Amino acid sequence: MKVLVAVKRVIDAYVKVRVKADGSGVETQNVKMSMNPFCEIAVEEAVRMKEAGVATEIVAVSCGAQSSQETLRTALAMGADRGILVQSDEVLQPLAIAKLLKAVVEKESPEVVLLGKQAVDSDFNQTGQMLAALLGWSQATFASKVIKEDGMLRVTREIDGGLETLEVKLPAVVTADLRLNEPRYASLPNIMKAKKKPIDTLTPDELGVDVTPRLKVIKVTEPPARQAGVKVANVAELVTKLKSEAKVI
Repeated sequence: MKVLVAVKRVIDAYVKVRVKADGSGVETQNVKMSMNPFCEIAVEEAVRMKEAGVATEIVAVSCGAQSSQETLRTALAMGADRGILVQSDEVLQPLAIAKLLKAVVEKESPEVVLLGKQAVDSDFNQTGQMLAALLGWSQATFASKVIKEDGMLRVTREIDGGLETLEVKLPAVVTADLRLNEPRYASLPNIMKAKKKPIDTLTPDELGVDVTPRLKVIKVTEPPARQAGVKVANVAELVTKLKSEAKVI
């Protein structure tokens, strides 16, 4: 079974994000970048499937600028067999990425596509669902456990009321939640081996996909600074402040 894993290059989750002076977006120049944490979980799950003998090949795919090769090398170091970069300097929105991934899926013919449930930069949580709709495939989102059984996947997923278990027919799209696994650290030997693994480069034009943005960012602002808390003498004063100042009761 071939597994295709989509990975995204984002600002490192531990870096404080700063808004550009003109409010057009967030500052990415001279900022540490890394693989989206949910994408790491998806790669780890694919590697575990291969180690269990369920998957035979893992193909990592990233859509973005040339620098996204670094993210693909990280996926290769974690255990992916080869990489595909769909190179574009355009701002790629979820629908465009879903269409690009659909074109790659049609070329590669995997049985399972694994994605992170969302990217920590935009938090759209749309690409996996859009991809499944475009392909007409089964989908299971927010997966916290994935088991392959008799030509289908048994997926436990996070919902508001607790956990839900689905059986989806293959081929399928699965998006990974935080509790699915804990990604491994790439060892130095594997990092060195990853440098020799192949990465193919494609373009949206070669795939016949129009990546023109459909959404326009009007303005980006930082959240307001939190105000300092105050101490109250008793419950009566607390209730009064909640009513008159905070206006929450």
